[in-house]
Amino acid sequence: MRIEALEGWTREQRSVVTAAFLGWSLDAFDFFLMVFVLKGIAAEFGTQVTSVTVAILLTLAMRPIGAFIFGRAADHWGRRPTLMVDVLAYSFIEFASGFAPSLTALLILRALYGVAMGGEWGVGASLTMETIPPKARGFVSGLLQSGYPTGYFIASIVYALLYSTIGWRGMFMVGVAPSLLVFYIRRKVPESPTWQRVPAARGGTLAVLRSNWRIGIYAVILMTAFNFFSHGTQDLYPTFLEIQHHMSPHAVGIIAVIYNIGAIIGGILCGSFSERIGRRRMIVICALLALPILPLWAFSSGAAMLALGAFLMQIVVQGAWGVIPAHLNELSPDAARGTFPGFVYQLGNLLASANATIQATIAARYDNNYGFALALVAGIVAVVIALLTAFGRESKGIAFGDARLRTAPK
Repeated sequence: MRIEALEGWTREQRSVVTAAFLGWSLDAFDFFLMVFVLKGIAAEFGTQVTSVTVAILLTLAMRPIGAFIFGRAADHWGRRPTLMVDVLAYSFIEFASGFAPSLTALLILRALYGVAMGGEWGVGASLTMETIPPKARGFVSGLLQSGYPTGYFIASIVYALLYSTIGWRGMFMVGVAPSLLVFYIRRKVPESPTWQRVPAARGGTLAVLRSNWRIGIYAVILMTAFNFFSHGTQDLYPTFLEIQHHMSPHAVGIIAVIYNIGAIIGGILCGSFSERIGRRRMIVICALLALPILPLWAFSSGAAMLALGAFLMQIVVQGAWGVIPAHLNELSPDAARGTFPGFVYQLGNLLASANATIQATIAARYDNNYGFALALVAGIVAVVIALLTAFGRESKGIAFGDARLRTAPK
């Protein structure tokens, strides 16, 4: 399929997309390193995996705080400088996690990491969507969101190749690498043209959010379901393979690589097709397709079938997610676009932050049946997403920086 959306781009637009994609990919890389080492951390600190999953809960729960702080900074001082500060913050907190002397210290560091992680998505997405041509939003939305499974993909490779040598502490120390992205942003990435045209964005974020509270509440509920969908199919899948199917770290890493390839394909393809058939229709199709995949994904017995099920599941899960950067930015008021998409996304993360603990608890109650716990959560939220999206709003193709200035405070 020829990608017409990419025709006629400037060098600056390409640089913005590259920086935002790498920022989210490397942020996700740092996050997903944690899901591979739950068992190792539990063993070192003499506790259960369920106790260590609290670190994931805290990371997800703190992300709305980061989305609000960094989002307001982006609306006030600009997207570009805020993105650089955020990348430095999450990189160095990740590095510090490798030196945690106790589980309590690690939990505190992962909570602080959640603040930094929470700021990246909204700032990067608003910078990107405000810079590229409107016809490119669908494709770039899928590309941008595919950064999340790309980060998971890289973490899978690092785990498969290095974990047996460097251990869980070394895995976190590798996570300082994303800080190098700041040099690229400083040299190559311009400020958002929409932010430069809309001075109201620098002083009235809270007023704009209050005046758009109805769409804000809807977006938070939708993103809660979406976060249960993604984290419910990703975070404990390596643990499911290790504990229930007794697979080695190398085998788990290979399967994770396979299903993250599916996630990358799904995000880009479905984001692109949403430009043709609409944002809502694409999301509903992906959510409903997850249902017939559930048995293969959660209840297969062999490594090959589990890998196939995981590959297909992540195509549809991240296919639905591939629409979200464009969808939320198009629903957002101009004067709060640095804050609104990331804040509602991360509030959804907060409400879904107990997912890993919920699934681990369900599995423990049913004799470590992680397959049942994973399928139960994924099946329910797939139906919820389809219903919420079908009855929601859509603003595909709306102009930024002019038609929506009506949302700025008077």
